[in-house]
Amino acid sequence: MIWEKLKALLGIEAKEPMVFHEEWIDILRQNVPLYAHLPEELRLRLHERIAQFISTIRFEGCGGLELTESMILTVAAQACLLVVQRTGRPYPKLSAVYLYPTTFSSLRQRRDAQGIVSEGEVHRLGESSRWGTVVLAWDSVAHGARYIHDGDNVTFHEFAHQLDHEDGPTDGAPALPSGAAYRTWSHVFHDNYADFLQRTDEGTEKVLDAYGATNPAEFFAVATETFFEKPQKLYDERPEMYAELARYYRLDPREWME
Repeated sequence: MIWEKLKALLGIEAKEPMVFHEEWIDILRQNVPLYAHLPEELRLRLHERIAQFISTIRFEGCGGLELTESMILTVAAQACLLVVQRTGRPYPKLSAVYLYPTTFSSLRQRRDAQGIVSEGEVHRLGESSRWGTVVLAWDSVAHGARYIHDGDNVTFHEFAHQLDHEDGPTDGAPALPSGAAYRTWSHVFHDNYADFLQRTDEGTEKVLDAYGATNPAEFFAVATETFFEKPQKLYDERPEMYAELARYYRLDPREWME
């Protein structure tokens, strides 16, 4: 299994010190153009995080998809960019990533205004579970990685949800270091979410995708996509929210994205 092969090369049980092979760098340059924009120091740090990610999180192909090194590295690089400045395991609550070749189906419960619960099948590009799994459609992963200025990246989106899960409720506020940090985050994101809902309703929102209007959790995930792919536009339109994201991710993509 290709994941086990990579794990043997990169994991804690590897017989030799971790070396990020040139062929893997070539894969990232080809599949994840954002990688080439990163400063050298950040790229080296990303290599370390990718190694930790692959050695601790299982990858499985689903729906007939045969995994390749290229697929695993493409997902891992994008997921790890969100946590490149962290220490320890990249996603301590995550156990597995499942890749489908394209859009997959899952069951979803809905509760109407009268409290009646119904269940139906929905088609998805990605799904993040608080119980330690991420499911992705490979064609959407590849497309999102390739186009780095459109603010549409399913991997960033679903792994932002993973970060949101870490402190319990999936509510648009990831784990933060202090009560003061939560209060500032709540104030900034509440105000920006309210403004975003109004602009979306009026058709005047210029930067964030309308899917963010679904709920605060989706707003945070959409904001994360935009932060990494349209940083200057997000900063121009919503500077306080951009500052909160930059503080949380400990990155300022404006420095390396044109």
